[in-house]
Amino acid sequence: MTESGTTDTGKPRGRRIDVLDELTPSQSHAVLGIIDAAAGTDGRQAVSEQGRLTLRRGHRDGVKHLLLYDGTEPAGYAQLEETDPVEPPAAELVVHPAYRRRGHGRALGRALLTESGQRMRLWAHGGHPAARHLAQLLGLTLFRELRQLRMPLDGFAGEGAPEPRLPAGVTVRTFRPGEDDAEWLAVNAAAFAHHPEQGSLTQADLDDRKAEPWFDPRGFFLAERAGKVVGFHWTKVHSAEQLGEVYVLGVHPDAQGGGLGKALTTIGLRHLAYDRSMPTAMLYVDADNAPAVAVYEGMGFRTHETDLMYRTEG
Repeated sequence: MTESGTTDTGKPRGRRIDVLDELTPSQSHAVLGIIDAAAGTDGRQAVSEQGRLTLRRGHRDGVKHLLLYDGTEPAGYAQLEETDPVEPPAAELVVHPAYRRRGHGRALGRALLTESGQRMRLWAHGGHPAARHLAQLLGLTLFRELRQLRMPLDGFAGEGAPEPRLPAGVTVRTFRPGEDDAEWLAVNAAAFAHHPEQGSLTQADLDDRKAEPWFDPRGFFLAERAGKVVGFHWTKVHSAEQLGEVYVLGVHPDAQGGGLGKALTTIGLRHLAYDRSMPTAMLYVDADNAPAVAVYEGMGFRTHETDLMYRTEG
């Protein structure tokens, strides 16, 4: 969420919030415009990649869209996802920079609370102070800290680059779209059984990502043993920002503890540095995942910024 202040400096020209199961193409276009305008001001996307994909997809079970109008103009947006069978619904919100300081962020937050039955988790991407203040006004408490780490990639290109050390019997190849989908989804679900967002990806979610301009199977590495996928490293390139991302890295529980994760990390970083000429790598990791943080910091990654998740009590 991003909300640059929550004190009214003038009355809106009639605020309205529509709660929708699906957006029309024109509404989706308007919302994406709000998100882009906010990112230009804040330097950070207020709605996650999954949220933006959902915007383009159309109807999705368990997802509600809250579109806020200031007069007749779309001025803010929130998304509520209720697909997790255990955790409270997850939400994100954004207000167009031209319509801030009118109480719209607070209004969207309260509408989210109403729609979620007063049981909600809310992302504050980038952890901006104004977003933290809004969370406090809504009575939410800090629940999760997701760190974005970055590292220069100059040491992974050319001579002297570290060599991956694969466990015995393991080979690595690239992803074959259409052929590997089902097996990858199964290994991803096993590797991230503890992580509801990543572990619950479906074929539709994978198809959405394969349709994105950045998708490149040459940067999607699968580790196999005896013909079965046991791990993977899916990289992503952010061309405009000149960033290569450790997008998803997973190892099947049966193959953990043998150094496969580190070897796959090295393979992906070498690809980003050498094949794609990216100067910098980034990744996301939960702050409380101490073993993973230690591994990445040992490789040279350092915290660049932090996303915060707040939630209702109970």
